[in-house]
Amino acid sequence: MKSKLITRSGHDKLVAELQQLWHVERPEITIKVNWAASLGDRSENADYQYNKQILRKIDRRVRYLGKRLEELRIIDFSEEQAGKVYFGAWVEIENEQGEQKTLRIVGVDEIYDHHPQHISIDSPIAKAMLAKQVDDEFEVQTPSGKKMWYINSIRYESPK
Repeated sequence: MKSKLITRSGHDKLVAELQQLWHVERPEITIKVNWAASLGDRSENADYQYNKQILRKIDRRVRYLGKRLEELRIIDFSEEQAGKVYFGAWVEIENEQGEQKTLRIVGVDEIYDHHPQHISIDSPIAKAMLAKQVDDEFEVQTPSGKKMWYINSIRYESPK
């Protein structure tokens, strides 16, 4: 089951996407579909079929976003989180070989943009980091075996 947590910035992006689809892209495609339909035989009309397919994709995404946005819970930073890894944290980690990564723990709906530093709250590495502090170590099971990581720093975006 997908977690229903989202950062405020992630929520804002989904709302903006919904607005873009509903108020800009859908009306443009609807005009094209109506124009192509007015040309006559729809069975061999590539413009009609192609734009109708795009319209169906837009409608599916609009329905999904509308339902999903209703069930998501926005998690903003609170002072109690300071100094520990929780949802929304930017965490710099390092392994025994000196490899460093900076990751942000976000909701599964925020992974869609494939931001290289975003990891899902449901991922094994995020779960292993939760409630840890700077200088704590944690272990993650990977396909190539267990890996040990150390937390170098933790920061949160302040709400706007």
